[in-house]
Amino acid sequence: MPRTIWSGAITFGLVTVPIAVLSATENHSIQFHQYHLADMGRVRTRKVCELEDREITQSEISKGYELSKTQVIPISDAELSELPLPTAKAIEIVAFVPLDSIDPIRIGDGYYLQPAQPVAAKPYKLLVKALGRSSKVAIAKYAWSGRERLGLLRIREDVIVLHAMRWPDEVRDPAVVDPPHETVSDEEIEGALALMESMSRDDLDGPEFEDAYTDALAKIIEAKRDDRELPEAPTPEQPAQVLDLMAALNESVKKARSSRGEAADVHDLSKKKAAAKKPTAKQQPTKRTAKKTPGRRPRSA
Repeated sequence: MPRTIWSGAITFGLVTVPIAVLSATENHSIQFHQYHLADMGRVRTRKVCELEDREITQSEISKGYELSKTQVIPISDAELSELPLPTAKAIEIVAFVPLDSIDPIRIGDGYYLQPAQPVAAKPYKLLVKALGRSSKVAIAKYAWSGRERLGLLRIREDVIVLHAMRWPDEVRDPAVVDPPHETVSDEEIEGALALMESMSRDDLDGPEFEDAYTDALAKIIEAKRDDRELPEAPTPEQPAQVLDLMAALNESVKKARSSRGEAADVHDLSKKKAAAKKPTAKQQPTKRTAKKTPGRRPRSA
């Protein structure tokens, strides 16, 4: 059972739901410590006061805000926990919006919200059912660790999940990236769509979605423990320089279909498109001026 990270309440209008916040994720990565190579003694980080030049204990340490090099304002954890904010002890729902209206780049780590008291069971269930039926997510404000945050509440298997969100000014403008100014043809787009279709699936189950890095690292640790030869690293396949994009797309579609046990034989997309565009004898253009038709309006993204 994960430990409680924070306790408070969800406020939904005049409805209050006491909750406990639990971590929704686990880290299964292999963790390392630092050691002195000469004698394998553990290397640790010690906290030293720069003025007294001595190691100090955690009880002697507090937070501080540096106004200048000579003036620091001390801030205690007790003062942070008693901030004059309505969200200091509550996750306050402020709006309901469609999930697809939120840019995924703003969505962060997830936490499970658990009813903290028997009296919270019914309003908790009410919010679960209402959110599920509305097909929307709740946007909330809350204060953790000395700052007010924005959050997203959604439902996962009858459990309320809180996702931390970034404030709008915490997301950099995409203009910091200079996108390529190349042009691509319709045939190349169709080829990419064909490759996407050949790689599409309904779930994320399978060995390709397992953590191969951690497994390989565990094998190295086991081999060194047993004084065995280290497993041989596979030679990585060097990516070829793409000179013919359509040929690369066609070959990729073949490989993707073959790996899924489907027929690997596919028509050459560029030839197929070219054949489709070539007019037949009955389709040869006449000297009559074709009637102009209004251009198709672009589809909204």
